[in-house]
Amino acid sequence: MNYSCKGKILISTPDISGDIFSRSVVLVVEHNDNGAFGLILNKKNDQASQKLLHLFGFPVDVYDGGPVENFKTFFIVNGLKVSEISVEINENYHLTEDQDSVIEALSSGKLLQENVKIFSGYSGWAALQLETELKAKMWTIVEVYNLDYTSPNDQNLWKNIMQNLGGEYLLWANAPEDVSMN
Repeated sequence: MNYSCKGKILISTPDISGDIFSRSVVLVVEHNDNGAFGLILNKKNDQASQKLLHLFGFPVDVYDGGPVENFKTFFIVNGLKVSEISVEINENYHLTEDQDSVIEALSSGKLLQENVKIFSGYSGWAALQLETELKAKMWTIVEVYNLDYTSPNDQNLWKNIMQNLGGEYLLWANAPEDVSMN
């Protein structure tokens, strides 16, 4: 592997599949010779949010991290390493599955709710799978993008990034969700 997408944002190319990756914005947390791991930042899951309400004792937004292992919960935390069981995304953000530490940090006031984002499942690629999808132009890599990974993002995030990229991406940004209707 000559190039790693670790720490980059992937923007899905519009297609007619209508699957979970349609109009997705994915943060690549890990990418190496064995494959890639990422989280979709802009697909809120109301059903998963309801399921976690009992754990937190207050309403939380849960996002679909991807189609793999939806029974697992992941947390991106801004500004605080709440658990030794975590992966550094960059100097400001950490990823953890340690829900007890996240709940404790929230309950004690060490962590504010707006500084954590919760995901159900993840996006995973086998060795060379992401590279193949990139060659097929299924994804656009955004090298540098000033984005708060814990902010509440919705479908407008995909469109806003596409518009900021300009050029042909403006066409995609303004295309109907179902591109077969165009």
